[in-house]
Amino acid sequence: MPDASVAGARPGLGAGRRPSAVGRAFRALKIPVGDPFAVIGLVIYAVFVLVAIFADQLATHDPLEILFTEDYQLAADQPAFGEFVLGTTNLGRDIYSQMIYGTRSALIVGLAAAAAVVVVGTLVGLFAGYMGGWVDRVLMRLADIAFGIPFLPFVIVLAAFLEPSIWNVVLAMALILWRDTGRVVRSQVLTLRSRAYVEAARVSGSGSLKIVFRHIAPNVLPLSLLYGSISIGWAILTEASISFLGFGDANAVSWGYMLQDAYASQALSRGAYHWFLPPGLCIVLVVVAGFFISRGYEEVLFPRLRS
Repeated sequence: MPDASVAGARPGLGAGRRPSAVGRAFRALKIPVGDPFAVIGLVIYAVFVLVAIFADQLATHDPLEILFTEDYQLAADQPAFGEFVLGTTNLGRDIYSQMIYGTRSALIVGLAAAAAVVVVGTLVGLFAGYMGGWVDRVLMRLADIAFGIPFLPFVIVLAAFLEPSIWNVVLAMALILWRDTGRVVRSQVLTLRSRAYVEAARVSGSGSLKIVFRHIAPNVLPLSLLYGSISIGWAILTEASISFLGFGDANAVSWGYMLQDAYASQALSRGAYHWFLPPGLCIVLVVVAGFFISRGYEEVLFPRLRS
C-alpha cells in the first residue's frame, strides 16, 4: 500500500520538499502575483527602485550643475535627443539627470511616508480594536480629529513653520493619514478578537501584547500593506504639490521641483514639453502603480470580488 503522504504529493515534487523563503514570504504577505494589474504595479515600482539605487551610474551630469556647450556657450534650452538626452533647462541644467535623481527623492519620501502610515495606523487599529473601552474611545476620537484636518493645507503650514524639507511630508502623513489605516484595521480586529484561536491563546495564559502581535497582527498585515501601497503614491503626489507651490527643499531635486522650475520658466508657453512631461509622467506612473497593487489586494482580501 503506497504511503498516503507520497500518494498525495504533487508529481515532480519530493514529498519532503519545503517552499523557498521567497515563496513563504509571498504567501505570508499574500502578494497578488496572479493579478495582471498588481504585477504591472510591482514591475513599475521595481523599475523605479532600481533607477533610484543606480542613480549615480545612470545620470550623466550633476542635476544642479550649469552646463556649457563645446564652444563655451551656456547650454540653455537645448532640445531633447540632441547632445543631451532630454535637453536642458533655461539655466543649462540636464533634465534627464534631474529626473533620475528625482526618482531617489520620490522613493525616499514615498517609502518613508508609507512605512509611517502603516506602523502608526496598524498600531492604533490593533490596540483600539483589541483593548476596547477607554483606549478605543481615545484613539478613535484622535482619528476623528485627524479626519477633520485638511491634509494639503496642513502640510503647507507645517512646511512654513519648519525648515523646508521632504521630511515634512513624511511627518504630516504620520500625523494625519494614519486615520484611514487605523479605522479599517480596527474594524478587522473587532472580528478577529472573538475567533477561536484568540480565545484559546487567552485561556492558555498569553498576555494581551502577545495575542495582539503574534495572533492578530499577521492577519491584518495584508490590509495594512494595501493602505501602505496607496500612501506611497499620495506621499509622492503631496511632495510634488508642495514643491510646485514653492514650499519644498530648494537643494533637493525632485519631480515636484522640476515641475515648479518649468512652470516658473514658462516652459509650457515656450513648447518645452521635454521639460515638464517626463517628471509629470513619472508621478502618474508611481501613483497608478500604487492603485494597481491595491486593486490586486482587494481581490485577495475580499475573494467575493473575483466573481
